[in-house]
Amino acid sequence: MSALEERHDSAARTVSFVMAVTLIGKVLGLYRDRLLAVHYSTGPAANAFFTASRIPRVFFDAVFASAIAACFIPVFSEYLEKKGKKEALRFAGSFLTVVALLTGALTLAGMAFPGPFVALFADYSDPQTTALAISLTRVMFPTVLFSGVAFSLVGVLQAQDHFTAPALMSAVSNLVIIAYFFTLDGKLGIYGLAGAYLLGWFLQGAILLPPLRGLNSPLRPGLEVRSEGMKKVLLLMGPVMVSTWVQPITLAINSRFGSRLYGGAGVAALEYSSNLYLVIAGVFVLSVTNVIFPKLSRLTAGGREGDFQNTVRQTLRLTLFFVLPMSAGLAAVARPLISLIYGGGRFDAFAVDITASALSWMSLGMAGYALQNILSRAYFARQEGKVPLLAGGAAILVNILLCRLLADRLSVAGLALASAASATVYALLLFVPLQRRGEGILDGPALADLAKMALAAAAMGLCVGALSEALAPVLPAGKAGELLSLGLCAGLGVVLYFLLTLLLRVEETGLCVSLVKKTLKRG
Repeated sequence: MSALEERHDSAARTVSFVMAVTLIGKVLGLYRDRLLAVHYSTGPAANAFFTASRIPRVFFDAVFASAIAACFIPVFSEYLEKKGKKEALRFAGSFLTVVALLTGALTLAGMAFPGPFVALFADYSDPQTTALAISLTRVMFPTVLFSGVAFSLVGVLQAQDHFTAPALMSAVSNLVIIAYFFTLDGKLGIYGLAGAYLLGWFLQGAILLPPLRGLNSPLRPGLEVRSEGMKKVLLLMGPVMVSTWVQPITLAINSRFGSRLYGGAGVAALEYSSNLYLVIAGVFVLSVTNVIFPKLSRLTAGGREGDFQNTVRQTLRLTLFFVLPMSAGLAAVARPLISLIYGGGRFDAFAVDITASALSWMSLGMAGYALQNILSRAYFARQEGKVPLLAGGAAILVNILLCRLLADRLSVAGLALASAASATVYALLLFVPLQRRGEGILDGPALADLAKMALAAAAMGLCVGALSEALAPVLPAGKAGELLSLGLCAGLGVVLYFLLTLLLRVEETGLCVSLVKKTLKRG
């Protein structure tokens, strides 16, 4: 096996492992959400809790996640490449200190004045729901501090190609919350749940300390804000922040519009559907981007432009090959899937209907979600922020306009459609400049293959939807029938999509066939 093939195999194994660990965390997250749905459904306590938990997450995602993921990792990788590990860790220590101070200050402000934050994120007609949201926001705001420290440590680990502990973070947090539902929820209620979330976020940072010691990566506090690395991060942060606002701010805007629907139940419907959507899309997309982003940063630092473009091109094609059928299939089976995962207890037929409606329309933006995650990291790895800045602002504006236009006409489905359109617009605005400046991210044959993938995915989605409708009156009612229906639909979808793309001669299908043949020969 050549050195190039060994590198490709190693990268594939890494992505596969990270994907598997991430999947475990996401499945636990789904089970966590099911327990929340069964206990609290789309009632006032759930709506208040989702508002309170979203506020600190949006502030972290909008301000600090961008600095860590998109600014810190490229600069830290550049330090490792050009100045050595000692200087890189010195810069990382200063960055971690600054993040801790800023997130700590924001945490204190949020705990002291939660009312204005809640008013910005929700417009409940019920004063008691608003009051509960304010109280829970005060309890949950320290997640900003815990997230800032944890994700800074993630950046240090990922830049050194250590992905195991970061991938385990979600599983640890979700296990804590699941344990709470089985032990203390009956006594402590929604406030105890807020405390369990806080503990989970704290442990996310704690589990990263042992692997840091194992990598011999001591981090010491510092405040060298005038260092070259900190200056680069601060210069990048402005444009990068706006470009990474799209998803958290889109969800926050949609949640505010949702607080006016169904007596506030639109908030919970959007939360449950977006969580499930991010499990299905995020397991694959985020596993890929978390692995390739440090690689892209190193390729940029090393001046290997040809390898950089090839990595982006191959990643885009392979990702869309899997994401397009996932999107079509999810839209086709949204209702039985929501019923299977969340249905039961207090989560009645009405809750299932509005949540499934949101998920079905939201799934149309999955390709845009995948593309924006990959392409934005291509810009950030080069420490370029202008195009993502403009694209992000435009995408947020599109979402606001569509929410205003569609909320009254289509209710929660309109808000989900606005979110999907926003993700698609953002992806296109990132893609077009790369194509225009001659980087050849996607050439003619590649675009033809993508059209074939989309056609195959659409045909598959229609067939799966028809099968789901036909099976509903035939299969037994309850979870067993829903699980059997989804299994049959998934099986048909996989086989049909594979056969259609094989018939249409899509390159990725041929690669899959070759890989299977090689695996069988080795076995």
